[in-house]
Amino acid sequence: MKYNKIVLAGGNGYLGGVLAKHFSSIADEVIIFSRKQKADEGNIKTLLWDGKTEENWINELNNADLLVNLCGKNVNCRYTAKNREEIINSRVIPTNLLNRVIDKLANPPLLWINITSATIYRHAEDEPQDELNGEIGYGFSIDVCKIWERAFFQPTNPKTRKIALRLGIVLGRTDGAFPRLLNLVKLGMGGKQGHGTQYVSWVHEQDVALSIEWLLGKGEIKGIVNCTAPNAIKNTELMKTLRKSYGIPFGLPAPAWLLEIGAIIIGTETELILKSRWVKPGVLLDSGFKFQYGNIDEAVHDILSLRV
Repeated sequence: MKYNKIVLAGGNGYLGGVLAKHFSSIADEVIIFSRKQKADEGNIKTLLWDGKTEENWINELNNADLLVNLCGKNVNCRYTAKNREEIINSRVIPTNLLNRVIDKLANPPLLWINITSATIYRHAEDEPQDELNGEIGYGFSIDVCKIWERAFFQPTNPKTRKIALRLGIVLGRTDGAFPRLLNLVKLGMGGKQGHGTQYVSWVHEQDVALSIEWLLGKGEIKGIVNCTAPNAIKNTELMKTLRKSYGIPFGLPAPAWLLEIGAIIIGTETELILKSRWVKPGVLLDSGFKFQYGNIDEAVHDILSLRV
């Protein structure tokens, strides 16, 4: 199906690039709201915005088929008071702004997807967490998700359908978790992290784009949607798969105490590695969506075979 206009707010990062490329082939125009101006690339256009102020970009939301909000400071940092405030504000302020603007539009986007996080669920090693029965966890990262989704689902223009897309760890070729994990494998440090039994809920970058396109065509779906591959994998198996695919038979493990020291040195939190995220994409599966990369072996093979 051919679409008129796709808008990506805060779409100048890695995932925004994946989505822009995907939708540029099936939409008349793709418009990115970004703090940095870039030259137009074909039918992909970038407009300046600060995520706080109503300016000329507002007009581009009229008659849009889809708005995807990707705004948010990277959580790969130490949770200092300053970083906590920035993490929350970088998500909530643009979301509130978009809510206010959309409420004023005569022809607002038909669908608004807010990219949120599957980390909102509790640490789970016993059973998968789906949209219907999943249990919300506790801690700072969960609080961020709750505040963020609460702001998103505020009443707005009834013409706009809303979906909070709880995204797992995106695996792709150029950025995100995969290149970093692969570097550990190359250096001989690709063993299990912590006890290794924690689940990793991941999703291939192309399945993110395809699932968003799928949801655009499913007008009956709204609310919470999990976006993770149907087969989560334990950390031990993930690292084993990476080693095998890259032809490296051994990897040194990293116990939790060592990870904590390393996290302090590089300025991150061990929660990002040690929390068990076992998330099931119930809504997508029940609606008939077929993942191109449902198993980790398929995903890793694709990413490695096409790496530049």
